[in-house]
Amino acid sequence: MKKKLFCWGDGSPTREFLYVEDVAEGILLATEKYNKPEPVNIGAGFEISIKNLVELTAELTCFNGNIIWDTTKPNGQPRRCLDVSKAKKEFGFGAKTNFKEGLKKTIDWYLKNE
Repeated sequence: MKKKLFCWGDGSPTREFLYVEDVAEGILLATEKYNKPEPVNIGAGFEISIKNLVELTAELTCFNGNIIWDTTKPNGQPRRCLDVSKAKKEFGFGAKTNFKEGLKKTIDWYLKNE
């Protein structure tokens, strides 16, 4: 029997993800170099569609089942991507880990620790 993965919506919304080591570096830089009351976004400045995320995750995990998009379920917010220019300007933060590399590291960690 072939495996199935059910995903909500049509996969068109986009999201931003930041690798945990980059998050830690951003927080450290902010605590060392930023002392203002205004908030600063720490993010990757890169967004990926949920559809592309699911396809890439399937590829990296060697999932060969069927991906089924349930369009009777909501997509959620169409877009989520941060403006990270202030973090770059104020304390020199920029994500170093590209998305695919970070996802692969996360999957590898999960498989070792499940």
